[in-house]
Amino acid sequence: MAPTDPRAARLAKLRGLYAVTPDAADTFALLAKCAAALDGGARAIQIRNKTSPPGLRREQARAIVQLCRARGALAIVNDDPALAREVDADGVHVGEDDAAIADARAVVGAQRLVGASCYDSLDRARTAVAAGADHVAFGSFFASGTKPLARRAPLDLVPHARALGVPVVAIGGIDEHNARSLAQAGVDAIAVIGALFGHDDPDAVAGAARRIAAAFAAGGDAFATSRILHPSS
Repeated sequence: MAPTDPRAARLAKLRGLYAVTPDAADTFALLAKCAAALDGGARAIQIRNKTSPPGLRREQARAIVQLCRARGALAIVNDDPALAREVDADGVHVGEDDAAIADARAVVGAQRLVGASCYDSLDRARTAVAAGADHVAFGSFFASGTKPLARRAPLDLVPHARALGVPVVAIGGIDEHNARSLAQAGVDAIAVIGALFGHDDPDAVAGAARRIAAAFAAGGDAFATSRILHPSS
């Protein structure tokens, strides 16, 4: 894809801190936390709401898309390709119980992103990329308060995932204390829920975002240096 292609431009932004929203009934409070996460360094927000009625999900998705667009960040809808298209999000992220990659692509079109959850499975990632996924997500890498029973992915999966040629996203129990290790392993972006949105105060959300983003960036610098010194590793 050429650099001017909208999908390529969107994919280039999928780096660093990727905030994932929790279920929330209070749209105003949720938007305040999303704005704080962006202020702290998040470059993308995944709109994830599993329990609210459709009207509220649509309202929140539309508002978060507008916020992200104003800040130059990505807005990705979880699970729902039709909603992603309706609110003009930058893409959709699907799991194993959601729409197939090809079906999601047919709904959102060629210019939006389609990401896929691959859990702990490199084979699932290979299949997703072959089907047209723009990026793949693995995890839980650490114990997760959001999904305590989630399958665990090992760090040594990351180099193999990078060989697929698409951005690799990590999720699950990520915070300022372990973000660096993921960057050092070669992850492109880290999806964070609890360590950001578990704070009630937007200022605390922004502070957490800054610390997590800084830790990940430091690990990324170390990874880049290692690649220069050991290009075949």
